[in-house]
Amino acid sequence: MQVLLVEDSKNIAEVIFDYFEGSEIILDHAATGILGLALAKSNNYDCIVLDLMLPGINGLDICRSLREAGVNTPIIMLTARDTDKDMLLGFKHGADDYLVKPFNIELLEARICSLTRRYSGTGFKTEIIQGALKLNIATHQVWRDSDEIKLSPVGFKILVLLAERSPDVVTREEIERRLWGDDLPEQDILRKHIYQLRKKIDSVYDTDLIETIPKIGYKLNK
Repeated sequence: MQVLLVEDSKNIAEVIFDYFEGSEIILDHAATGILGLALAKSNNYDCIVLDLMLPGINGLDICRSLREAGVNTPIIMLTARDTDKDMLLGFKHGADDYLVKPFNIELLEARICSLTRRYSGTGFKTEIIQGALKLNIATHQVWRDSDEIKLSPVGFKILVLLAERSPDVVTREEIERRLWGDDLPEQDILRKHIYQLRKKIDSVYDTDLIETIPKIGYKLNK
């Protein structure tokens, strides 16, 4: 299992490396945000353990940059901030899990193993299977059961994100950030894209897969 640790504290990094020495988890390490972002974009990791406060680029910006670039590797955020607001901000930027310093190293190992089992490397597989849906990342093809469905590029990106996170809810803000980065449209364009996606994915079938969570976002059901 290949894991990238992005942590500027030498002491914390040494503790983590000592704990995982000889285990099935092989660590790469970056002490700066710039190096961490470069490694995360150029290598296929099973999980990224990412400190929030880093020199060069902070953890939130790294997380957002990776998600915008289509890197879907599970990310565990490490931080000394333990308020709900800070945690929600991390999740909004694309983090999958959160550990507050000081943390139990065995809990970190359990979180890494849990996330990698859950995602099974979907960030780098060419195919995602979620219930009745099958998505080919390389060819941008989508099938529901045996029916191939033609989607627009934007519709495909939305569906990939929902499939990756299913059964969790994906916020409107995260979807918009994935699609448009910081250049957000003035009008509610996302609602129109969701409407078009539903027409293709759900309208001719007995069961709806895309569910709206009022005032929050959307989720993909099996």
